[in-house]
Amino acid sequence: MDTFDRYAPFIQDYIYQNGWENLRAVQAAAADVIFNTEENLLLTASTASGKTEAAFFPILTLFTEDMPTSVGAIYIGPLKALINDQFSRLNALCQEADIPVWHWHGDVSASHKNKMMKHPSGILQITPESLEAMLLHKHSAIGKLFGDLRFIVIDELHSLMRGDRGGQTLCLIQRLCRMAGVNPRRIGLSATIGEPSDAAAFLSAGTGRTTIIPTLPQGGVKWRLSMEHFYTFPPTNPGAPTKIHGQPPEGLQPVEDALAPKTDTAPKEADPGIGYIFEHTRGKKCLVFVNSREECEAVTTTLRQYCEARNEPDRFLIHHGNLSEAYRETAESVMKDEEQFQTTVTTATLELGIDIGRLERAFQVDAPFTVSSFLQRMGRTGRREQPPEMWFVMREEPPEPRAPLPETIPWKLIQGIALVQLYVEERWVEPPRLDALPYSLLYHQTMSILASGGEMTPAQLASRVLTLRYFQRVSQEDFRILLRHLLETEHIQRTETGGLIVGLAGERVINNYKFYAVFQENEEYTVRAGSEELGTIVKPPPAGEKIAIAGHVWLVDEVDHKRHMVYCEQIKGKVPAYFGEVPGDIHTRILERMLGVLCETRTYPYLMKNAVTRLSAARDAARNAGLDSRNLICLGGNYYCLFPWLGTYAFLALERFLKLRCGSRLGIKGLDASRPYFLQFVMTVSETEFWEILEEELHQSIDPMSLVYPGEVPIFDKYDEYLPEVLVKKGFAYGVLDIDGMREKMLRLCQNALRGSQK
Repeated sequence: MDTFDRYAPFIQDYIYQNGWENLRAVQAAAADVIFNTEENLLLTASTASGKTEAAFFPILTLFTEDMPTSVGAIYIGPLKALINDQFSRLNALCQEADIPVWHWHGDVSASHKNKMMKHPSGILQITPESLEAMLLHKHSAIGKLFGDLRFIVIDELHSLMRGDRGGQTLCLIQRLCRMAGVNPRRIGLSATIGEPSDAAAFLSAGTGRTTIIPTLPQGGVKWRLSMEHFYTFPPTNPGAPTKIHGQPPEGLQPVEDALAPKTDTAPKEADPGIGYIFEHTRGKKCLVFVNSREECEAVTTTLRQYCEARNEPDRFLIHHGNLSEAYRETAESVMKDEEQFQTTVTTATLELGIDIGRLERAFQVDAPFTVSSFLQRMGRTGRREQPPEMWFVMREEPPEPRAPLPETIPWKLIQGIALVQLYVEERWVEPPRLDALPYSLLYHQTMSILASGGEMTPAQLASRVLTLRYFQRVSQEDFRILLRHLLETEHIQRTETGGLIVGLAGERVINNYKFYAVFQENEEYTVRAGSEELGTIVKPPPAGEKIAIAGHVWLVDEVDHKRHMVYCEQIKGKVPAYFGEVPGDIHTRILERMLGVLCETRTYPYLMKNAVTRLSAARDAARNAGLDSRNLICLGGNYYCLFPWLGTYAFLALERFLKLRCGSRLGIKGLDASRPYFLQFVMTVSETEFWEILEEELHQSIDPMSLVYPGEVPIFDKYDEYLPEVLVKKGFAYGVLDIDGMREKMLRLCQNALRGSQK
């Protein structure tokens, strides 16, 4: 039967009313799987391809034929704004069929939630955090609410596959299904999945079903893309413009001449890169993406200062996760208004599939960390039959005339080019990262299960926790270590009958609304040097790392997580880019492609005048230093720089391996890492000896725990502070450090270097 004919009459009417002349390929493929199989489904298609409708058209059709006696489908979305947007769209679709649509998150009224509790039915749209709260506080009602649950739809699946939040979502789904006695089919939606087979396995975990991934035709979408470079203040010798040569790759176009940025129109004062954005957003509806909340605030403030300086009305909005609901919804509603031409500066909160109307272009300040983010952000534009359009704005301080090689490389520019080229040339996107040891999440789910289920024996608690598929790498011995520690710290306690219940310290954690989330909120730490208070930072690094504040660089001596204090001492030098979790996780493939960008001679059609000049200068510097054939460069005397071209977690493993395993043999001193780009250090051995010793050490067994610094407790995840130190160290050593990736790449570099030295 034709897919359209199989749809319920009200869905056919909806399609007619929207003037759709044909069903899209993704809709036909989804209908085939949902109607004709009992398997799970992974839909991977471009942004604005209609994935949500593709999933819900057949689901709602099945509901009209046999209405569920409880909530029939759960839609899990990563953002409140995305749920609000989808709530409006699904409501319009479901009203005629009298199928209720409920949304449930922190900003939804209690009266709306109470109605659903009294009349569980239709579709529930919810965030992972609100689902956690529901399982915790509505434990006894789960059977009534979800006893006839048939589908779970997970939107933006890729955003849940690189950290604890995705693990939490899987745990919650499995717990809910156990309580309700159901095994619903799962449907994952995403525009940017790197390894579909891995994502399919993630989606199916614990269901006993396979996941079908329909093969969809690739459309010949054209891009409008530009990338320009700016110094934050004029360099001593900026160089001459270079003409762009070559043709764009298939499917990729530079911004057309009529639209091309005219760099000389940017204001000369303040930050020229931000001034460039100011000039080219006038009279248009745009998004400006940045990589952090702090930068979001700073860029918005600067753009508004431009408005004031030119006596123009403020035309800039702001949107990020720490803003109030009112601020976020104001930006969303203004962007949806076709009559208003304003620009919103945002983080990843508007990266996902919220419909904010017809956007003319997106800007990206500096390079994002992943190809996935680039594609998501690019995909926010180009709706209503227009091509996607993104303008990269790369900024850096100009290098000094005699700066060493590492400081002459425009890392953000090179990274941006590498991201684009990896997708254009290979359609490559980051694979999911599913090999962590999630001890922080283990604490969280243990406390949540114990709080919701009441008193349990240790064996009962272990059975409920360790059978969650996401904890399959956690041993029973690790869980015993955790329980003993939680008893000692009064997070749990024994009853007179020998059972376990939540203890006083645990109650304080659980009763805080922040408990529902497993991601770390931005909590401020006060930084002190002796008696002087320097300011505040968020997510401080562990002792031994560096921070930049108050115009200087400081070495962290101690971090007091309970009092939110950081104690440090001033040092000289430049602060390295600090290792972060998901957003700062740059894949090794990106670093390797960055090397290719520096060594090849081709041009890229999307580079504008300044960017072409800057790339040419960087290539000259790299070529003169021999970076195309060597990874260890002498910067003078016995001072060296190592360019390993490793991703964040493998780079971190190498840094520690050099310090803790090879340092004494190599005579390394003053190792300074700018992660994940390069390491600088003084050593007493020759270059050949460096590679010989490194190769010898790499062939030996490497105990991951040996790469944890003495006395270090590397707290990175939200609940690490409640774990025994041995599990914090083990989680970091085995789950964060990419020792295998580091060893494989560095052995290859050793062999190449030693082979070259013998010629």
